[in-house]
Amino acid sequence: MNVLGIESSCDETSAAVVRDGGHVLSNVIASQVELHARYGGIVPEVASRQHLLQITPIIVQALEQAGVTWEEIDAVAVTSGPGLAGALLVGVNAAKAIALARGLPLVGVNHLEAHIYANFLTSDDAPAFPLLCLIASGGHTDLVLMREHGDYQVLGRTRDDAAGEAFDKAARILGLGYPGGPVVQATAEEAEEPVPLPRAWLKGSHDFSFSGLKTALLHRAQEMGIYPPSTEDGNSQERRAVVARLAAGFQDSVVDVLVEKTVAAASQYDVRHMLLAGGVAANGPLRERLAQRATLPLSIPPHVLCTDNAAMVAACGFYRLERGIRSGWDLDVIPNWRIASRS
Repeated sequence: MNVLGIESSCDETSAAVVRDGGHVLSNVIASQVELHARYGGIVPEVASRQHLLQITPIIVQALEQAGVTWEEIDAVAVTSGPGLAGALLVGVNAAKAIALARGLPLVGVNHLEAHIYANFLTSDDAPAFPLLCLIASGGHTDLVLMREHGDYQVLGRTRDDAAGEAFDKAARILGLGYPGGPVVQATAEEAEEPVPLPRAWLKGSHDFSFSGLKTALLHRAQEMGIYPPSTEDGNSQERRAVVARLAAGFQDSVVDVLVEKTVAAASQYDVRHMLLAGGVAANGPLRERLAQRATLPLSIPPHVLCTDNAAMVAACGFYRLERGIRSGWDLDVIPNWRIASRS
């Protein structure tokens, strides 16, 4: 079965063709990072307009790269939430139009669930159930127990800032620009030693919290004289060294909490496989430390499948279609859609 996937939940417009839920025939992604960087974050209205401009040529390009015709597409899967309402509407309406015109099955996909399925695209051997997945992205940080396709139990969520959101805010405090994750990692690599920062363990819970860490970073930046930014020191070598040490301390704190909580949950629930997913899964230290601490088989997608993409949407859609799930023409966006038990 060839599934056309469409993704437009945030600031990437993407279309992909995936065969039988595991073989990527094409995965075209148009990023808006440079467009939003001037604002220091995503502007929803700008993102929606850009999706409108890009959605049709991206879909056409996905079919061309896959080497398939419209007659060879068997179903359409589209992200219908969570995400930015206006951005989601562009993808959902495009998918509905294609499915209606071609007489194809249509299925709406949860964006977070799709991130899990990025790990089903990277190997001939699918992850073994029951499995535990850490989904770490810009808007969400979830620990999910998955017993079978469609059988989920959310063990923990962020109580405030998600990991990716925390990286963006840290980058803003340190004057590093947007997006925060890559620039914080790159800056941290310059540090001789990290500035120690606190960890929120929330003992007795699998939940996460990064708001206090962000506040601690702000206070340390003020104490060390780099916040608020001064025109006098500019980008001096001394200032750069302090910023690097703070970036390294912040990154260490986030990574430690993510890794230790994931490993502990995997042991408690006796899972057979561990997965990492979401945009923050592209972070090098997180990938390395989780691989070092894992005592079970661990799957981590390549970087292109960590960030938002339509291949993971098509893969997730395939398994939903396999379970007989279909969406009607009243399919609508759900901006705050969360993974729920027995999704």
